[in-house]
Amino acid sequence: MRKLVALTVLFVLIGIIIVPVLIVSNFKEAEKPPEIVETGEYNITVYFHETGETRVLPLDAYLVGVLAAEMPAEFEIEALKAQAVAARTYALRRLTLNADNSAHPEAAVCTNPNHCQAHMSSEEMKSRWGMINYFRYKSKMEEAVYSTKDMVLTYEGRLIEPVYHSTSNGKTENSEDVWLNKIPYLRSVESPWDKDSPRFQETKTLTLCQVDDALGTNLEALPASAMQGTNQEVIRVLETTGTNRIKKLNINGRTLMGTDVRAALGLNSTHFAWQLQGDRITFVTRGFGHGVGMSQYGANGMAKAGATYEEILKHYYTGVELEKLTQ
Repeated sequence: MRKLVALTVLFVLIGIIIVPVLIVSNFKEAEKPPEIVETGEYNITVYFHETGETRVLPLDAYLVGVLAAEMPAEFEIEALKAQAVAARTYALRRLTLNADNSAHPEAAVCTNPNHCQAHMSSEEMKSRWGMINYFRYKSKMEEAVYSTKDMVLTYEGRLIEPVYHSTSNGKTENSEDVWLNKIPYLRSVESPWDKDSPRFQETKTLTLCQVDDALGTNLEALPASAMQGTNQEVIRVLETTGTNRIKKLNINGRTLMGTDVRAALGLNSTHFAWQLQGDRITFVTRGFGHGVGMSQYGANGMAKAGATYEEILKHYYTGVELEKLTQ
């Protein structure tokens, strides 16, 4: 009996290790469904950027960790379900598409939120939530993942690129206003629920030296009399998107993209205003993140208003369908 159990474990481990993994490139079409191991469970190879370790995890177990890291545990269950479906779709795209992924060539996804999706281990959950809340919150994450098991988002029969962000400025952004590609299901939609987000509006003050170092400008050389208020000769908006985010601006004679300014200065979004104050600039931002796809705080607001996860997803991803993968 012990030999039989040992052999069974060995075969399962071998099956997990040899599962082929394909890596995605953004906005390409999925060509075939992901491979399934003998147990009927999808597996995914994950690169843990904090430790440099690559591991193979059951997809649903991986998604529980993603959900815990990507969305507040206090959110409504329907919002968490919407996030689970988006995260599953994101991961499965990276299993079904080939890509030159130099960041983690042996893994479909990584745990770096700046590159793929964030992920939280059970130990990290305990540390963040405390032991009292750990079982309650993890159970909530598991409910969101397993109650939507195998559900994915498709457009014209293919897995979508389900990008998401924390908080919009009241409207989500068209994909081509942030990236080069115009994606039919990543269209701007109203998102009034975001006004209740703690990240809806924030203020950040930087010195002229900090701005110059980050942007390659020379604001410190300007006379103090010019550095007052919203002097349009110093900073001038050249182009905005349809949602009032800054697409292009001129800073002291230098033309810059709004996305580049946001990244260089660490601003929450490209919807920002500014106030010149002598040797400092104060920026007031609205929204948090790139603004494309699903707003997480918007999703929670919709859920509070009684929307289902399907209604949430179909609101933020235009013209998509929810489908259950067949095994």
